[in-house]
Amino acid sequence: MIVIGLTGSIGMGKSTVAEMLRDRGVPVHDADAAVHRLLGPGGGGVGVVGQEFPSVLTVDHEGVAQIDRAALGRIVFADRDAKKKLEELLHPIVRGQSDLFVAEHRRQGTEMVALDIPLLFETGGEKRVDVTLCVSANAAAQENRVLARAGMTRDKFDRIVAGQMPDAEKRKRADYVLATDQSLAETAADLDRLLEEMRKKFKA
Repeated sequence: MIVIGLTGSIGMGKSTVAEMLRDRGVPVHDADAAVHRLLGPGGGGVGVVGQEFPSVLTVDHEGVAQIDRAALGRIVFADRDAKKKLEELLHPIVRGQSDLFVAEHRRQGTEMVALDIPLLFETGGEKRVDVTLCVSANAAAQENRVLARAGMTRDKFDRIVAGQMPDAEKRKRADYVLATDQSLAETAADLDRLLEEMRKKFKA
């Protein structure tokens, strides 16, 4: 089984490519979605995160605890140490879930799977996959996409980008780069070509 490490900076089109992979029968484990579940009502990360950040812990009328992700986001956005601590709490749990995901599909004989990991290279995740695929676009396309999001500001965008590994570095490290600053049809065709290259490489 081929395990693809899918990554890309904010606004590069990684979610779109992940959906393209699913459409092609490639199961995708989404690290961000896993975090959302962990912090949601009764999630597996609520206890440890709530203990470290008690101000963001909420309990509904039925006594079910969850994390106020908006409040937590404001804290870690303004405090680099708090962000690092949060990652130290959540990354091992998410990694464990992705390991189970890979093991289950390996047992099923799935041809290939993808691990959608925004911080793939930052966390050494490339060591856990067979091949890395970086989704990329030019700076103007990235900026236009992100600034069009609700609640996004220029300052927030600049700070997010500054806190991420530069796109050029990700492209340099990746085994394959997929451009999304083109039509969806062109990106899809390029993805099909890359997947075929991967199949040939690992069959050789």
